[in-house]
Amino acid sequence: MDERQKKLLKEIVESYIKYVKPVGSQALCKRFNLSSATIRNEMATLEKLGYLEKNHISSGRIPSEKGYKYYVDNLMKPKELNGEEMLKLQTIFHNQQLQVSDTIAKCMEIIADITNYTSVVLGRSSNDNTLQQVNIIPLDNNQIIALVCTNKGIVENKKFNIPENIFIEELVKTCEIINKMLVGTPINEVSQRLEFDIKPIISKTIKQYEAVYEIFYDAFNDFTKNSSNVFFSGKTNILKQPEYDNIEEIKRIVNKFEDESLVRKIEENSDGINVYIGEESEFDPNVTVIKSKYNINGEEGTIAIVGPKRMEYDRVIGLLEYINEELSKRKD
Repeated sequence: MDERQKKLLKEIVESYIKYVKPVGSQALCKRFNLSSATIRNEMATLEKLGYLEKNHISSGRIPSEKGYKYYVDNLMKPKELNGEEMLKLQTIFHNQQLQVSDTIAKCMEIIADITNYTSVVLGRSSNDNTLQQVNIIPLDNNQIIALVCTNKGIVENKKFNIPENIFIEELVKTCEIINKMLVGTPINEVSQRLEFDIKPIISKTIKQYEAVYEIFYDAFNDFTKNSSNVFFSGKTNILKQPEYDNIEEIKRIVNKFEDESLVRKIEENSDGINVYIGEESEFDPNVTVIKSKYNINGEEGTIAIVGPKRMEYDRVIGLLEYINEELSKRKD
């Protein structure tokens, strides 16, 4: 590809991203001070090389996946944040009361809002957490809240109705036994140890030990199911894009966002900011996923932006670069 073709491809990609309309030769004549015939020949060459494609025989060209990829790798420069964007993000980063996971989640909420795309944070799963403490908080009307805390700062709670034949003191006593024996146990192993280590002990001192056991078993079981640490912001933003203008497309992408095993494929293992367009996203052939992994003082995960292939790559990459730069300052 020569320099003129590179400039043409860059113009076509950026025009299509902005206006969502196939680009014809006439629109490029004045911009490049070239004849319509010359522009058509160059566009035909770019199409033959696989960087452009046609929606219809008589239409102008639009970028292909290969064209977007070449644009990202060779022609695009990350866009600098404007003052308002930087201020919003700095407000979060300067809040020293926030844990790393909360900082990341709130920043990705802001990015989802200002880009109108969907942001995803994939934290460590519950299997990577160990039990730090379990607490019982009594409420009125024979209710309690069971709080489960992990070494990674994840806290889950569940409300229970206590049968009349169970005393709160029995729950507190069981709680103390669990904290004494199971602290440091991987969360996904706690339920098993409850049955084989804790249940035999409380069976000797608590009359309704089966019911007490069930309360704690349910609390840990719910924690394991709910603490996959997948956080979405702007999940419906992608539906505002013109690519999703029919009900079948909407149903399809919504179902994919609800499929956690598919969402987990967004997880990133490589360093840096990585762009996956269409089929290579492994999520959906009509989207782009831009993602980056983080590892801050032992907390690991992935941050990602999901949008149409016609994404503002320069803006999204600029925002993620800023996030990564700020997160790196929080390392010990």
